[in-house]
Amino acid sequence: MTGLEFETLLKKGSVPPLVLLYGEETFLLERSLALLLEKAFDPSLKDFNFNLFYGNESKGVDILDAAQTLPMFAERRAVLVKRAEGLNAAACEVIMPYLLNPAATTCLIFVAAKIDLRKKFFIELKKRGELVEHKRLYDNKIGGFIQNEALRHGKPIDAAARDMLSFCVGNNLQELSSQLEKLAIFAGNRARISMEDVLQVASSSKAFTVFELARYLGMKELKPALASLTTMFRHGDDVPMMIGALVQHFRKVWRIRELLDRKVSQGEIAKEVGIAPYFVGEMIEQARKFTIPELRSLFERFSRSDISSKSGGDPYTLMHGLVMQICTGMVE
Repeated sequence: MTGLEFETLLKKGSVPPLVLLYGEETFLLERSLALLLEKAFDPSLKDFNFNLFYGNESKGVDILDAAQTLPMFAERRAVLVKRAEGLNAAACEVIMPYLLNPAATTCLIFVAAKIDLRKKFFIELKKRGELVEHKRLYDNKIGGFIQNEALRHGKPIDAAARDMLSFCVGNNLQELSSQLEKLAIFAGNRARISMEDVLQVASSSKAFTVFELARYLGMKELKPALASLTTMFRHGDDVPMMIGALVQHFRKVWRIRELLDRKVSQGEIAKEVGIAPYFVGEMIEQARKFTIPELRSLFERFSRSDISSKSGGDPYTLMHGLVMQICTGMVE
């Protein structure tokens, strides 16, 4: 079951007695968990009807006892087990009989980043409860997320504005949601979020600044790239975050360069790489400025710079060197 399907289930009033929320997309997972807890018990009675455990610290008996305890002054209690992948074999054996016959008055929730679905414990949990996976969204799914998130905040968003926001912020769902909340407020009484709104609001975010830097680097525009870099350091931006964003951007540039060399059409490139139509022309223009050997050398530099940034290298010198190499080919 996907997170969206699970949210639909909860909104219909159904609260399963056994739930496993797992996956690497923590933003969506935490959203599902918050909605589930909201439905599972009365928050005003939290002290009586809610227990939190950590799988890597539990022997199983504490979880079992809490799950078998009757709720007080309510019809249901919730028991949450975070880091469920850390439950050892002995703890799983203790809890296993409960999975076969869960209490109707308890919602037992397991949360994990990664799980082995071949293990007997999770096989039984899948049979008796709801397994909800939260995968990281592919780039070509970000547009749909933005559209749905805008509607969640009460404002549809124009296609060009959606594409601009995706291009500026990337696939950081937490940041996208935050920006859309601001955009919905900024739009006020207007019916839709426009491109102008995005330019006014999102341009003030750190995410916009780093993707602005990526655009300048992709076009090999040294002067504005250095100005953008200076602004980011003035705002205290994190170097590993900068490098991560640049890696993400230039991974697309590399893929587009490969597709151009194969004479793939612009429409197929947009589909293959997951680029919004509004920006595909600009991304192709960037890709034409680089050869495959240049990009290979650049990614080696990304790797070295990332390691240096985490082992005491001077942050500005590292990033200045990267900007110079990308725009001029000069290695400092």
